[in-house]
Amino acid sequence: MGPPIQEVVGQICRRHPRYAEKAFYFVLDALHRHLHTLSAPRHVTGEELAESARRVALDRFGPLARTVLEHWGIHSTTDIGEIVFLLVDHGVLTKQESDSRADFDGLYSFEQAFESEYPWGS
Repeated sequence: MGPPIQEVVGQICRRHPRYAEKAFYFVLDALHRHLHTLSAPRHVTGEELAESARRVALDRFGPLARTVLEHWGIHSTTDIGEIVFLLVDHGVLTKQESDSRADFDGLYSFEQAFESEYPWGS
C-alpha cells in the first residue's frame, strides 16, 4: 500500500502549485459521486467526470461554483483533466490505454455551465 492520499496530494501540490489541494479532493469527490450512480463499477470517461464535477460544484457552491473552482485553479474542463492525470501519474487513479488529457478539453464553458445556465429562479 502506498502513502496516504493526503501525502500524495501534498507532494503533487508542491510540484504543481497552480492547483490548490482542495481541487484534487473536489475532483476525487466528483469521481466517487459518479461511481455511486452506476449500477456496476466501470471505467468513467472524461466527459462523465467533467459533468459530475459540474453537478457537484453547483450542488455544493451554487452561484459561487465558478468562483470557488477558479480560486482552486480550475478554470476549465482541461484543468479537471490535468488534475486527473496528475493523480494517475502519482498512482492515485488508473487509466485505460485509450485515455488522454485531450478527453477533457473544451467539454463545456465555465461561464455557460456555472452562470448562464444556473437555475437562478429554482
